[in-house]
Amino acid sequence: MDSSQLKIVTIDAIGQPCPMPLLMLKRALKANSITETKFHLISSDENSEVDILRYCQLHHLQCRFQMISDHEFHYEIAQNMQD
Repeated sequence: MDSSQLKIVTIDAIGQPCPMPLLMLKRALKANSITETKFHLISSDENSEVDILRYCQLHHLQCRFQMISDHEFHYEIAQNMQD
């Protein structure tokens, strides 16, 4: 399945303290097929960067991180196409 056919799930974790952004991501991953879904996580917790990036690394997920401002962080998470 190419990226144009992936379902996009947005996870709005703005205002949620750590570890909630990671827990919300885990719930979304469990509820959706990772091979058919791309996840867009939005967080305001600066500590989420370490948690989300490490989780994705451990679970062999692609993760693109973008810092929008000092209080807004975006992550695009998908299956690692190399696996």
